[in-house]
Amino acid sequence: MESKNESVGMSRPLANYHPNVWGDRFLVYTPDPCTGGEKDLVEKLKEEVKGELNEASNDVVRLLKLVDAIQRLGIEYHFEEEIHPALSHIFLHFCNDEHDYDLYTTTLAFHLLRQHGYTISSRMLDKFKDAEEGGLKAPQDIMGILEYFEATHLRVKGEDILDDGYVSSRKLLESALPCLSNPIAEQVDHALHQHSNRRGLTRVEARHYISIYAQYASHHPKLLALAKLDFNLLQAMHKHELSDLSRWWKDLEVPTKLFYARDRMVESYFWILGVYFEPKFAKARNFLTKILAISSIIDDTFDAYATFDELQLFMVAMEGWSLSCLDKLPDYMKDFYKALLETFQEIEEYMIKEGTSYRLSYGIEAMKVIARNYFAEVKWREEKYKPTSEEYMQIATASCAYTSMIICSFLGMGDSVTKEAFDFVLSKPDIVKAALIICRLTDDIVGHEFERKREHIPSIVECYTEEHNTSKTEAVYEFQKRIEAAWKDINEAFLKPTKIPTPPLYRILNFTRIIEVIYSKGDWYTHVGPEMQSFITQLLIEPVPSN
Repeated sequence: MESKNESVGMSRPLANYHPNVWGDRFLVYTPDPCTGGEKDLVEKLKEEVKGELNEASNDVVRLLKLVDAIQRLGIEYHFEEEIHPALSHIFLHFCNDEHDYDLYTTTLAFHLLRQHGYTISSRMLDKFKDAEEGGLKAPQDIMGILEYFEATHLRVKGEDILDDGYVSSRKLLESALPCLSNPIAEQVDHALHQHSNRRGLTRVEARHYISIYAQYASHHPKLLALAKLDFNLLQAMHKHELSDLSRWWKDLEVPTKLFYARDRMVESYFWILGVYFEPKFAKARNFLTKILAISSIIDDTFDAYATFDELQLFMVAMEGWSLSCLDKLPDYMKDFYKALLETFQEIEEYMIKEGTSYRLSYGIEAMKVIARNYFAEVKWREEKYKPTSEEYMQIATASCAYTSMIICSFLGMGDSVTKEAFDFVLSKPDIVKAALIICRLTDDIVGHEFERKREHIPSIVECYTEEHNTSKTEAVYEFQKRIEAAWKDINEAFLKPTKIPTPPLYRILNFTRIIEVIYSKGDWYTHVGPEMQSFITQLLIEPVPSN
């Protein structure tokens, strides 16, 4: 193997990524011996909450607030069978009769129904519209304005009332914030400056809302107790999973053998927790974390180390997909190429038992597609080619690897995914295109300055500003408009009837949410600063206080 100094002498495009910030913290997992009683209490509380959901069917306002709290506290996955008829009841209630509910109740109903795919019209919000300005009337109850602001993140194309309402409700919240006190001030600040409920990560949002919810005198004690217990039990399970993955990762010896690559197992696992956190997806989570971690090494190999000749050899190996290709690879590539094949062998063995062997070819082809798209970018770099912004987006939306990652996220998902879901993603529907646009534009907006420090193809920022003779600020404004339009396409895809069942659709949404959280203010996967460390600490280190 080449030494680090020798590789630098070869003028490789090194990025000098910072090392792993966690050390061996997650390598060993020590289980809590006291979880048996907690699990029993969770089951008891679940049954009591199910009873309350059934009882609340005669009081639509109470039912709305109960479903909303369950969703925001991150425990909705326990009550899917009960929430479905509850929402159907709410939908019929608001569609069949004229009602004179206040802004908060009306918007909450719209929010929850739209969030779950009901084709509820935004016209139900017309009575709160300012006839002259087009936005939200003022003054209004602050909780109503906040709920309205959250609901605007579910708008689809053509909903001018929600476009205007987003702007006006945001202005109203910003002007009111300095005069508010906790807990409402904290909730408003989070919605304005962190993430909306629609675009935030489920576990991060749940952790935040648990602390907010506890401060309201009107909180539901059983729901709060259940949410805390459930969060901590899930955290223990996730820590155990991460420990197993950390030992697998340690065997790859990334810091020494692959010093040029990002050592990001913990961040990779956090990423996949955003895709699915539920216990039933434990196997899928394990597979996908390994795939993402190896893909990250492959990305860095193409982007920040390998020579063109070495990458040609790697492409032959990827297309061949066989251990017999190992001997033809440079030494430093052998271990992660072997780890990739072994991971897919593990996936194949699992799928044979599950009777889903047809999925294997989709997954293998998805990995080959990742490599092909990385190689297409390398060819541009070698040729010093400057693409148009349109050419760039065609290649760069593919090289962000999200189509392949979505495909791979389905591999271990059990009966909630069918062959039609794989074919749907490969048909490049609007929801997938939207996820790719959001991924690429958001990543490039925050990452292009870092990439300019070494030999690299132009980002969309450089392509667009040069092609249109405009400033970076104007380019970013244009990209943000495209991102908002893409979010509308994602929302549209969830309206019933959906093209495929919602479980696989939620993987696409969740992948997009991850980009919103990790990349909207910086590349927190590459540069693991205090914000990213805080998220990981909340989800994987510190339990929720019991009181």
